[in-house]
Parts: sequence; structure tokens; C-alpha cells
Amino acid sequence: MYQILKKQALNPTVTLMEIEAPLVAKKAEPGQFIILRVDENGERIPLTVADFDREKGTVTIIFQIVGATTEALNHLQEGDRLSDFVGPLGVASHTEGLKKVAVVGGGVGCAIAYPIAKKLHRQGATVHSIIGFRSRDLVILENEFAQASDKLRIMTDDGSYGAKGLVTSALKELIESGETYDEVIAIGPLVMMKFVAALTREYGLKTVVSMNPIMIDGTGMCGGCRLTVGGKTKFACVDGPDFDGHEVDFDEAMERASMYKAFERRRHEETCELFKKEVR
Repeated sequence: MYQILKKQALNPTVTLMEIEAPLVAKKAEPGQFIILRVDENGERIPLTVADFDREKGTVTIIFQIVGATTEALNHLQEGDRLSDFVGPLGVASHTEGLKKVAVVGGGVGCAIAYPIAKKLHRQGATVHSIIGFRSRDLVILENEFAQASDKLRIMTDDGSYGAKGLVTSALKELIESGETYDEVIAIGPLVMMKFVAALTREYGLKTVVSMNPIMIDGTGMCGGCRLTVGGKTKFACVDGPDFDGHEVDFDEAMERASMYKAFERRRHEETCELFKKEVR
């Protein structure tokens, strides 16, 4: 169980894996996540379901190599097995009744945005997708988004691919050209979602964001994923991960997220050194 059936490097720091997990695949929906452990001594990390195939019994995950666990995960190969793969967890993204939607993805957040765009497209909704990256070599899922979108805009910070600029620039251009949306769905770095929500607030457009803070148990008991939404405490693992972008306290979320960066970087470096020693 939990065998890695496919492994593909999408860019230098982002990897796709297709995992054999029939029970998870049977129930998974866009917007939900799983929690995995690489081995029996590993930490639990949440990863959003990037895709699933109920007939094959597989779940696709896409992750960025940023910490010790994702570094260890990336060292596994096709045929290897994960110790744990629990899910689906969280509340599935709401798509029913939406006729026209703008889906905005940033960086590895596009892996979360894609299955939502795909489901909306299959339901007959008009989907305008905007995906943003720092540079051309970091672009992922372009073909997949193209197939699931009626319009696709690709933005890069340095202008090396698509149009130069931020995803908010493309979204504003579409809105001011006369496009109207039932909903805007923004998924990516916290700062990106913050500014997308600030823009859509000006136009009175409902906006949903996907919040993926530190999660440990995935059941709401540890409190690690708490957020302030509409002045109330919410837990991303059981109340979300989707929330009204106009009600999320992004500044608080960004401050909490930054608390772990130094530790994460140190553990990543230690793990890299460990793998180097094993190779020697």
C-alpha cells in the first residue's frame, strides 16, 4: 500500500508523485488534503490532493522541496512505499452552481488550483485561469491548465515567459475589460492571496482562498493550524482549508508562518548533509 507509482520533476524544486491509495482516491475531492509520513520515524506533513483517479486507485501529490521531510520524500523513487498516507481531510472546495470563475494560482499553489479549475471546467463553468511564477524555469502544469481553462494567462516576475508582472495585474486587466465572475479562487503564497483579496474587495467580487498553515494531526485537536477569519478562530484542517479571502487575517497568518522558517531551513540543510554522507 502507498506505493509510489510515478515520480516526475516538474521544475528544479517541485516534484509530482502518483501514489497507490485506493481508499483515499475513492473519496477525494478538489481542495482536500492528505497527511503523510515518509517512514515510521518521520514527521506528519499535509499535502493537498493535486489529482486523483478513482478507477486506478491513485492520488497525485505535488510538493516543493523546502524542508527536511520534503527532501526525504524527494529521495524516494518509483516502487518505494510511504509509511502513512491519510485522507482525504478538510472540506472539499465548493464548485456547484458557479457559472464563471477566475482561478488564480501562484507557484506551487497551482497544484492546488488545478484540480479545482479542472472540476469547474467539467461542470460546464467558464474558467479563466491566471498562473504566476518567478521565472520560466519554475512554470508547472501549463498544459493541464490550458485544457481546463477558457482563458489562460501566464505571468512571470522577470518576464521570461508569458507576460511580465504579478497575477493581480492580469486579474485587474480582465475585470476592467468587462469580465465578471461569480467567484475568484486564489491559491498560492500568503502575500499573493492577500493582495488578490485586496483587489477583488474593490470590485465586490467574492473571493475564496486556500489556507495551508502548519498542520500536525489534521483533526483540529492540536491547534497548530488556527487562523483568524472574520474575527473568529478557525482551524484550517477541519473548517477549511478554503475561507473567505476578505475575512482572513493574512498579516497574522504570515507572522505565524515566518516563525518556523529558520528551523525549517536548518533541518533541510541537516537532511541534505545526511543524504550526502549516505551517498559517499
